[in-house]
Amino acid sequence: MFEKLEARLKRYDEIHRLMADGEVVSDRDRYQKLAKELSVLGDTAAKYRKYKKILSEIKDAKKIAEKETHLELVEMAKAEISELEERKKAVEIELEEVMFEDDPDAGKDIIMEIRAGTGGREASLFAGDLFRMYSKYAARCGWKIDVMDSHIAEVGGFKEVIFSIKGKDVYKRLKYERGAHRVQRVPVTESSGRIHTSAVTVAVLPEAEDVDVEINPQDLKIDTYRAGGAGGQHVNVTDSAVRITHIPTGTIVQCQNERSQHKNKAAAMKVLKARVLDKLRMEQQKKTASDRKNQVGTGDRSEKIRTYNFPDRRVTDHRIGFTIHKLDRVMEGEIDEIVGALMQAERKLKLGQVK
Repeated sequence: MFEKLEARLKRYDEIHRLMADGEVVSDRDRYQKLAKELSVLGDTAAKYRKYKKILSEIKDAKKIAEKETHLELVEMAKAEISELEERKKAVEIELEEVMFEDDPDAGKDIIMEIRAGTGGREASLFAGDLFRMYSKYAARCGWKIDVMDSHIAEVGGFKEVIFSIKGKDVYKRLKYERGAHRVQRVPVTESSGRIHTSAVTVAVLPEAEDVDVEINPQDLKIDTYRAGGAGGQHVNVTDSAVRITHIPTGTIVQCQNERSQHKNKAAAMKVLKARVLDKLRMEQQKKTASDRKNQVGTGDRSEKIRTYNFPDRRVTDHRIGFTIHKLDRVMEGEIDEIVGALMQAERKLKLGQVK
């Protein structure tokens, strides 16, 4: 653990030096990436520096206790050592939690995909409700949302919507949302008042960087076509929509939300890289069964993770048996209580397994 902490502290100091370099400052993208990495490492670096300072103070106090001949000074040094040892234990626990919470994607932005599943029209409407919920949560957190592609259902809501979320701790807080979200409510079209059950799937993909996954241009098949749906007359006369196929994995991505073919291609490549990286990591996790045991909600998207019961105003997360009766507030983006419970459950799981 301490080797990793030393490496992080070294990297933290290195980033500080890089961000003072004029060449780096002039490169906006690189500067922003370094600033984000610095933010992720900041808490760990501060805690580890505090720990090292305590160790140094203990060492000094022990020297006094061993060499000092004045009895009163020796007793004072021993009392100080006892107090410092308690502080050391407390900081060690904090450092353990930081390390066991460690996730290489924690500081990354994400691409979220919401798709209507079983339930027809009601599933599409609920997909729209979830998009609204996450949009409101993002606004509360000061994050930025950008819709990359969407297919609006005739009845309202979405058949599918793909969007990016950028900001601090986005993946760290939203990685638990991946899976099947079930809704139980009376549809607006149901005259008898019968409760229907529908489902929507959510995928949460950390944005892939070039160092995460390498895409060979020769492995890509790129098609352009005329966009359909709302967006103005241009959709019928311009080949602005883009479809990219990654031949080795069979991954297909298409984007048509932008008027510019260039922008749609850039957006599609972002989604493609994220999906390919996600696929590779899921395959790796399947090979290592223990990885799945260390996770709360970062597994298969077909796993039923949560139920939203409208008649009872109840939201239940099935992975940790957590229930709150605040459905109306949850749908307004107030999901911190759920996210916090999931984070705490994963932390306890990891710490328990290590111990």
